Amino acid sequence: MKLPNAGEAYVAQEKITEYLLSHSNPSGLGKAMFFSAFGFHVEHWQVLADSLLLHGATHELAESMESDRGIKYIVDGALETPDGRNPLVRTVWMVDLGEDAPRLITSYPIRR
Repeated sequence: MKLPNAGEAYVAQEKITEYLLSHSNPSGLGKAMFFSAFGFHVEHWQVLADSLLLHGATHELAESMESDRGIKYIVDGALETPDGRNPLVRTVWMVDLGEDAPRLITSYPIRR
């Protein structure tokens, strides 16, 4: 099964610029270093956003879970990167109660 309504999924700019690619945010620094090593840069944040959207739409769900706020979806697979090395990552999406569009919560590398 794929991420429901993947065509409506979205990634907030702040999720990329202030977290996943932010070298000044202590809680996101490890992720920023990881994604930057594969050619993603904060000044071109949309490139990472597009890759994350494609990741969510093309790979099968690894897991889903309901909560009192909605349904969380976990997707594992290769992420298309500017340098072409395409590491395995996990994306986590949330469809909030009363909404249809999945929003990106986070993404991080899958350690082998």
